[in-house]
Parts: sequence; structure tokens; C-alpha cells
Amino acid sequence: MTLHRFYLPPALWDPDNLCLDEAESRHASEVLRLRPGDLLSVFNGQGQEIHARLTQQGKRGSLLAAESTHHSPPPPHALLLAPAIPKGKNMDFVLQKATELGATAIFPLLTERTVVRLDPSEAADKQDKWQRLVIEACKQCGQNHLPTVHLPQSFASFIASPPPNDWPLIAALAPDALPLHALLPAAPPRRALLLIGPEGDFTPAELAAARAAHFRPFSLGPLILRAETAALAALTLAAYELNRAAP
Repeated sequence: MTLHRFYLPPALWDPDNLCLDEAESRHASEVLRLRPGDLLSVFNGQGQEIHARLTQQGKRGSLLAAESTHHSPPPPHALLLAPAIPKGKNMDFVLQKATELGATAIFPLLTERTVVRLDPSEAADKQDKWQRLVIEACKQCGQNHLPTVHLPQSFASFIASPPPNDWPLIAALAPDALPLHALLPAAPPRRALLLIGPEGDFTPAELAAARAAHFRPFSLGPLILRAETAALAALTLAAYELNRAAP
């Protein structure tokens, strides 16, 4: 039986005193029509999941009684995705599918050819919206490890201080870009970082800056892919190569 899933942040995670917040409680009662006695699932985004029974509903929250506890081990490798923000709702699509494909963290980038432009307050609002979207994607696909959506930032600032990783890669149309399997180190990496450009690709200056920061250009084949397609193809191929190389 597939249970309806609800997110409970780690700060509120108490297996002995489970309580849905007002928004999740309203969704349970008004949208899903759950009633006391119904079984559901809660997860904290850090691998913990509890199957619980709804015991009491209220306007400001719902109480649950835990019935069984489950733990999802962390993935053997981390997939860090840094995509240029595509226009329209395509970023929503990237985030949803990246969550399903096991991305660990997403770093939205504003590149020279990115159409989207955000001031600081807009960037914070986008981050909040996108994090909520990723939570919904976790609910849908059964992912118990919640990806972190970071604050949008410029390509230059990201390249100057990238997150820790041991396989820095940049998708490129450059003649010397190689397939991912040809770039896999002898020792299987633990944290892959994938830079994905906008429509029209990175500028030559951006690619040069990435190379200087030790990012290796990789190819996704002879066809020119849309930005959102490239992001998901890169995640899929990187996960495959890392799983294949795992001892």
C-alpha cells in the first residue's frame, strides 16, 4: 500500500511526539481527506521515515502515533548539480526531476547568457519556492534524503568558491570535451559537481574560468540539448558511471 507522505523538518522531528504543522495538517484533512485512524508516512529529509497513524486533527496541527520506523542510508556518492537558471518554469522541471534522479544539492547559477535576472530579495524568494518544490518532489518519489537548493548566485562567485567535490565537471560543446566515462578517475569519486550552461552554452570566458578552476569539460553527445535536458542527462550519466565504478 502506498502511503501519503508528509515532510517534518529535522528541528521538529520527535518520534515520540509527532505533529504535522498547520499547512501539512490542512493538506491532510482538506485535500487528501485523511481522518483519525488513517495510516500515513512522515520523513525528515535526513533519511528517517516513520509510518504513523493519525490520532487527532486540529486547526493548527495534527497528532500522530508512530507505528514503524525506517531508515534510508545516504547514497554512496553525492551528485551536486549547478545549472544555469532556464527561463519560465523550466527550472521547476529541472528541480523536480533532479530530485527523482538523486541529486544531493542544487546550485542555481546566473551566467552571462542566462535570461533570468534576480535582485537579492527575488533570489531569496526563488530559493524558498524551489526548496518547497523539492520537498513536494521528495513526497512524490519516495526520496527520504532532501536535496538542498542553494541561493542563486553568479557564475563568477560560484567558480571562485565551489562546494567541496572530487570530480568537477562542466558540460561543454568544446571540441576537446570527452564522454563522462573517459573522465572518471581511477579512484571512484565521492562527490561529483556538474556545471550545466544556459541555452547557447557558457561563454568562452566562462569556460576558460572553469578550466582554470580545474573543471573538466564533458560531452553529452553530438546533438545540442536544451538546458533542462542537458542537466538531467548529465545527472543520469554521472550516477551510472559512479555506480558502475563503485567497489
